[in-house]
Amino acid sequence: MSLAAEDVEAIERATLDAVPPQAMATVGGWLLGLDHGTVGRAHSAVPLSHETADVADASVVRAIMARYAREGLSAVFRVPARAAFDPVRAELARCGWVAGKPTRTFTGTADAMRRLGSHAGVELMAQPDDGWRAVFLGEGFDPVDGASRVQILGRARHAVFACVRENGRTVAAGMGSYSQGWASVHGMRTLASHRGRGMAGGILAALAGEAGARGIERVFLQVEAGNPAQALYRRAGFEEAWDYAYWSVAVAEPLCAPSWQASAP
Repeated sequence: MSLAAEDVEAIERATLDAVPPQAMATVGGWLLGLDHGTVGRAHSAVPLSHETADVADASVVRAIMARYAREGLSAVFRVPARAAFDPVRAELARCGWVAGKPTRTFTGTADAMRRLGSHAGVELMAQPDDGWRAVFLGEGFDPVDGASRVQILGRARHAVFACVRENGRTVAAGMGSYSQGWASVHGMRTLASHRGRGMAGGILAALAGEAGARGIERVFLQVEAGNPAQALYRRAGFEEAWDYAYWSVAVAEPLCAPSWQASAP
């Protein structure tokens, strides 16, 4: 799928519509999620353009650090794997930040997702229920991270929550968000004992049907580079749009800390 420059901004704004942080701010062409939870996308700064020169200027790094410091937070940066952001990466490294958690942004179409398989047996809800939440706290998932994700995803205002139940127990879950002209997929989880049975594909097909009902055809998702679920997403017609990494502080006393405190707006 060909992306226009404005699609990058729409995708990043739609991302924070789906995983709403406690607060947001903008600094120098970057959108900042200000949140105390564990979800990286809700607690990180991301550029709204991959082309504008000032967005990749190293001077924006300290301004963003200062803004996070005002909230009592350490800044986290989602930096696209593009050469234009080399100055940002160099400044982050100089200040004691390191890259981790490589992640891919995929784009696709609701039509291709619908063709993935049947969504019979998938239930869609306007709000998550206790069964949907329980999947994130089940065996094989970090309970602290799961609780944070449940809380943050539950704040989304343009979302539907999908689940598959067996014998009254919720065994698979996902969420679709619909805003900024895009549908997006989040929170895909299947209990370990029920994987390999097509439940995730059914959830994707159901979320695609909801996108069609809302007149939205373009879809995106973000997934860690090592996640085997990428095979499913590729079968659903998704193609890689861009990669990024999370840059976070790696030392107890960041080298640039005095400058944040002196220049905080």
